Amino acid sequence: MIRVGVIGTGAMGQNHVRIYSEMEGVKLAGISDVDQNRVEAMATQFKTKAFTDYKKMFSEGLDAVSVVVPTKLHKQVVLDALDAGIHVLVEKPIADTPENADLMIAAAKKAGKVLMVGHIERFNPAVIRLKEIINSGTLGKIVSISTKRVGPYNPRIRDVGVILDIGVHDIDIISYLYGKKIKGVYAIAGADIHSFEDHASIILRMDHNFAGVVETNWLTPHKVRQLTAIGIKGVAYLDYINQTVELHDNGWIRKAKVEPSEPLKNELACFIDCAATGKDPNPCGEDGKHALEVAMAAIRSYQEERLIEVGQ
Repeated sequence: MIRVGVIGTGAMGQNHVRIYSEMEGVKLAGISDVDQNRVEAMATQFKTKAFTDYKKMFSEGLDAVSVVVPTKLHKQVVLDALDAGIHVLVEKPIADTPENADLMIAAAKKAGKVLMVGHIERFNPAVIRLKEIINSGTLGKIVSISTKRVGPYNPRIRDVGVILDIGVHDIDIISYLYGKKIKGVYAIAGADIHSFEDHASIILRMDHNFAGVVETNWLTPHKVRQLTAIGIKGVAYLDYINQTVELHDNGWIRKAKVEPSEPLKNELACFIDCAATGKDPNPCGEDGKHALEVAMAAIRSYQEERLIEVGQ
């Protein structure tokens, strides 16, 4: 029985609480939030203990914890959990700076504990299927992957812009599908309605002239979550929301078989398995740091109006 806790019971944290409470082989030992009324109400609903100080929750003998707090708080909460000998799943982006990500990664290695980053789209059944298709060679060499992640603004997001909030999903997925690190970034973006950028077009460059393009905004009145992968033998069209993959080539249009499921359930199941067995997590801390570095390079690019080399 893996004893697990959740730190942060906002919109996303509530889903972590719900899923852990339903998982076999998992005991939801406690939940923590600075909002006492909210955390006590949720603890009653899900039959667990409520804490306003997450460090006190550690005394419940936790094996693993989800950290679902604002990004600027990730470093300290994660370091405290690792210091207490607890496996950690931290929501994306991994941290507010690459330097803080490095501290978290080093602390996990020193403690011998799992540090997994919540890039949830890796656990979308459509993405899992597309990765299999790409690896099989059905599409031939992939030369371009483009994504569209647009929709209305979520007022709960106040500390970052659209690139770090939702664009980072597709930055990670493009790198993941290629199986390559992103080397350079050029972005055009602006803050026309909000205090941080609310629309961005991002061009990603990998080795050997492989390309990625991310279009994202908080201005479109309806939500779109789509990806196109272009290979020399065919093209794949993926819909994150409907969890579908459609393949087009010279002779056929085919739909890949995808078994629908909730990505967060898949993600948390993977995390619990890693915590129980000691398996290396995927995505790991280094993956999360890379996505963060690319996203921050994109922000620098639009601010400085130039190509930015990642990690420089």
